[in-house]
Amino acid sequence: MIRPIARPRPCAGRLHSLLLALLVAVAMEAGLPQALAADSPATTSTADAPAATAIFAGGCFWCMESDFDKVPGVLSTTSGYTGGSLANPTYEQVSAGGSGHIESVLVRFDPAQTSYAKLLAAFWPNIDPLTATGQFCDIGSQYRSAIFYRSPEQQRLAEASKAQLQASGRFAKPVVTEILPAGTFYPAEEYHQDYYRKNPLRYHFYRTRCGRDARLEELWGKKP
Repeated sequence: MIRPIARPRPCAGRLHSLLLALLVAVAMEAGLPQALAADSPATTSTADAPAATAIFAGGCFWCMESDFDKVPGVLSTTSGYTGGSLANPTYEQVSAGGSGHIESVLVRFDPAQTSYAKLLAAFWPNIDPLTATGQFCDIGSQYRSAIFYRSPEQQRLAEASKAQLQASGRFAKPVVTEILPAGTFYPAEEYHQDYYRKNPLRYHFYRTRCGRDARLEELWGKKP
């Protein structure tokens, strides 16, 4: 097995600040539990329904946070783990590949400014949808790409988006990104949150050494 480039582990930084537009969402974040279940009141109130949250996996969650934070209408991103059965997994357990979880990001967005369909459109060009064994230099099922749907409508849109990409003829190989039901989402350790902002030099060194942008340009063309 190819040994992935190790990501530097920084010291714990400031508390992760979530940008939330609705006061009720702020109140919910004040009591955010360690695990966010798909049907948890903390993520499915009438003011912040599943349609206003989404979970994506595309390899390194530092990179996924950075990419989604640039999308207009995204309020916050949280690095974490989902898809496995082990409760309260640690980074060491997930990165070792034995917990069954996938590195992922929880995206909170304002439906008045953007839509789930637009998030899907932003997701695809920031991943390698043709590789089932990981993403870029990170090898292992814990780094594979996936879309975790939180409602029947998200499932419908995700499947339609994947089918459209496959039918577009852009790739000769099949699109292998999985579409899975969302389960419990466990926020990652604090030092992982906003890593690209708190440690920009280390983050850019990792991203460059991992070959992420070079592979994305090969797959999708140069970004405008």
